[in-house]
Amino acid sequence: MKKTLLYILISTILFNCKTAEKSTKWKGQAPVKAVSTDTKPIQKQYKDVFNLGDDVYVTNNFDGARLNGITRINDTLISTLITPENTPINTSPWYAFKIWSKKTTNIYLNLTYLNNVKHRYDPKISTDGKRWNTIEPENYQLIKTDTTSKSANIAQLKLTINTDTLWVAAQEVINSKDNKNWIQTLAKKPFVKSKLIGLSKEKRTIESLEIGKDSNQKMIAVISRQHPPEVTGYLAMKSFVETIASDSDLAKKFREQFSTYVVPMVNPDGVDNGHWRHNAGGIDLNRDWSNKNQPETNVVQDYYKSVTKNGKKIYFFVDFHSTYHDIFYTLNPVLTSNATGVVPKMIQQMGAELNLNPNIKPSDNINSVISSRYFFNTFNAESLTYEIGDNTPRDLLKEKGKVSAIKLMKLLLEQN
Repeated sequence: MKKTLLYILISTILFNCKTAEKSTKWKGQAPVKAVSTDTKPIQKQYKDVFNLGDDVYVTNNFDGARLNGITRINDTLISTLITPENTPINTSPWYAFKIWSKKTTNIYLNLTYLNNVKHRYDPKISTDGKRWNTIEPENYQLIKTDTTSKSANIAQLKLTINTDTLWVAAQEVINSKDNKNWIQTLAKKPFVKSKLIGLSKEKRTIESLEIGKDSNQKMIAVISRQHPPEVTGYLAMKSFVETIASDSDLAKKFREQFSTYVVPMVNPDGVDNGHWRHNAGGIDLNRDWSNKNQPETNVVQDYYKSVTKNGKKIYFFVDFHSTYHDIFYTLNPVLTSNATGVVPKMIQQMGAELNLNPNIKPSDNINSVISSRYFFNTFNAESLTYEIGDNTPRDLLKEKGKVSAIKLMKLLLEQN
């Protein structure tokens, strides 16, 4: 077993070290350029339950896990290796695994990255995989082992482990099964239905939610989770959608005129495989909207084309993401759409109600490489990329989703 674990560590390093992406200071989204989205090979994880000796065990054998290698250094120190599915790749090092021991033990656990890969996510811990807390600052430190590197390539955690399984992850683990459960729960409402719209590259289901009357000619479109680790955006999306599907007078009035079509998890393969960024084809799906080389972007595009037949119009589109800080990527407000001006008004009104100063980044670039530009060009929809910060408090991100939905519904009803 020790030889196997050591082999995993060494082989993974060799696979990635030549092409590891250098980290850069975050400055917001640069102009999006077209890139090749032809399928590329990915590195599969070796999944198992690893016996580290002295009755300490670790596993990555669950959907959403990421653990590329692990070994025990001494009685109190365990070292893991966290690497991406392929490179080059956005620096979003996702990790998720479970650890336990037959006796109460205090350990140090290193999250080890390749040089120049920046640790991004403050570790979250859970005892049931449902309720999560950020690790206490005194139990977590960053270590830089390479003096030539600008980034710390080890995050060291101090953990107390026992017979109760402890989950350790970059963000809350929300996999495709969890997403399906949420869809099924919301679809119990009489005005909501779920629909299988296609399959991913690895044949996982891609499902939609349709909220409102089929006869409505006016629509809004919502998608999320193109990038697997972007959990805060997914949580805000849930709050946004649940508000539109609520029993409030405003939501009822809105559903009389507008139907909402949601694809909550565009990239289920990436999510369940614990990828940093890409789908099972090794591609950033949010660069494939013009090329259409990946099955997921084809499925989503075909779906929205099918529901806009017979003169139906998409008035508003939003794609929920996560990044280092809250930010809104909008189109230039001089551009006209089916709901011209709704996006900036919604953002401003949400900010005013929550006493926030929204960070808004408009763009003149309207090529269809990414989703928001595709929906503007194809459907003339007022379009927005809604980014939630990695560390945005969960109560606040839910409020942002809720209040944004309320402001949007009011604005669309007033305008139309």
